[in-house]
Amino acid sequence: MDYRLITTLEDFDRLAPTWNTLLSDSITNSPFLRHEYLQTWWQTLGGGEWEDGQLAIVTATEHDELRGVAPLFLTENNESEPALVLLGGIEVSDYLDVIVRQRDLSGFISGLLDFLAGSGQMSWRLLEWYNLLEDSPTLIVLKNEAMKRGWSFTQERFRPALYIPLPGDFETYLGSLDKKQRHEIRRKMRRAVESNLNIRWYIVEEASTLDIEIDDFLRIMAQEPKKERFLTPLMRSQMRATIQAAFRAGWLQMAFLEIDGEKACGYLNFDYANRIWVYNSGIDGRFIDLSPGWVLLGHLLQWANDHQYTEFDFMRGDENYKYKFGAVARFVVRAKVVR
Repeated sequence: MDYRLITTLEDFDRLAPTWNTLLSDSITNSPFLRHEYLQTWWQTLGGGEWEDGQLAIVTATEHDELRGVAPLFLTENNESEPALVLLGGIEVSDYLDVIVRQRDLSGFISGLLDFLAGSGQMSWRLLEWYNLLEDSPTLIVLKNEAMKRGWSFTQERFRPALYIPLPGDFETYLGSLDKKQRHEIRRKMRRAVESNLNIRWYIVEEASTLDIEIDDFLRIMAQEPKKERFLTPLMRSQMRATIQAAFRAGWLQMAFLEIDGEKACGYLNFDYANRIWVYNSGIDGRFIDLSPGWVLLGHLLQWANDHQYTEFDFMRGDENYKYKFGAVARFVVRAKVVR
């Protein structure tokens, strides 16, 4: 394979069509690895998470065909060491990896490490890659290739990431839950239907109203103090750009529950690769007695089952309500290679 270092936004932009085509067949096909997602992430460096960085994307081609991408940037890590970090890391992108087909993985990682070691265009000491799923085949290959070169490799669990396997039928899904929990979900959804209030839920579909819907979602989300602190002006800009990019590319699922014409709850999800990826949510505290979060989540799970989605991914975080809805845990890891 022929390796090339991409350091400019213009060259990054030119990769969009072949990047996303390769991603659809990659070992990890995550919305956080889509070209349009990482492009918006880079414009604000994750909503201000990083103060600075140098774009350092490495591509591998063979006979003019894109065979692998290592979406990296060079920055200083928390220990002030020059590190090559995966684009999207750390806080706002739940699942990251290199972009390569399984059959090309070993050759790509081997050539990547040789290329990085021999590149005189940048000075780095370590690779520090966050948010790889712990069953990613990248990890064992990266470990083996690092050891061949006498470099150190460490791997540690970073955060839990919960998901629900979907059977394709809502009643079957409910039947898989604890009896008490199954009753609670049904009771809350039924209570909303039987109330004297005008209740409806919907998924945003109109481009003409998208900006208003985004404003409403961020307003509801910011009612939680922790999320209000998270939503700095730069982070708001990052989230708005992400939502707009996902909408244009066709993988946004923004849903709201309305009570008497007012938004009581919102979910910001991604509808991608036959899964629903739950990115964030917000609840208007005025309606908390009607459990709008549970009601909307129940409708979304019913919708996903009815449309034969295979997985409802809560992604990072082990909040208790996720377990109540039947989620099971897996983990994302931090992998570190020091040369």
